[in-house]
Amino acid sequence: MHRFFFAAICLGALLSLAVEAQNATSDIATVGQPAPDFTLQGGDGKQHSLSDYKGKYVVLEWTNPQCPFVHKFYDSGTMQKLQKKETAKGVAWLRINSGAPSKDGYQTVADLASYEKANHVASTVSLLDPAGKVGHTYGARNTPQMFVINPKGVLIYAGGIDNKPSADPEDIKTATNYVVAALKEDMAGKPVTTPTAPPYGCSVKYASN
Repeated sequence: MHRFFFAAICLGALLSLAVEAQNATSDIATVGQPAPDFTLQGGDGKQHSLSDYKGKYVVLEWTNPQCPFVHKFYDSGTMQKLQKKETAKGVAWLRINSGAPSKDGYQTVADLASYEKANHVASTVSLLDPAGKVGHTYGARNTPQMFVINPKGVLIYAGGIDNKPSADPEDIKTATNYVVAALKEDMAGKPVTTPTAPPYGCSVKYASN
């Protein structure tokens, strides 16, 4: 009798641990699952949440102003053109800098606002994540690294911006842009052909790096 009682206690403990583990991982961004909400300060000095854009397509772009791979897309004007094209369709485009203080690419609110103006950034908003919490939640490892969320709030793409992992702007011309493809396919009611792809670029400069 004691053995059955002990076994029941052990089983209960294991089930409790399983539930805790599930809860612990439920806030980690996973393709095909609801995208975790977050709130960050923008270059306008205001707080912005992912939930502010409920019912819209959302693109998350991890960025670092000092990264050569980011320069590839901004110096050529490619990223700005993409931002303008997609936001004109009603897509919310959120740029996120998870660089920690004292790390390469770290920006203050003033730095961010100045960068946006100088580089003619056309995103919906640019956000700062110096603690790296949002970056870790989404598993952002590189800049640029991209995520696409559909109007239902489901993450439908995560990975590199395209299939040309180089810092050469010339490669943009022949690259397949996975962000554009994911948006186009989902808007047409089709499954996303490439829901994930290897990210590439500079490593995100978290405090722990």
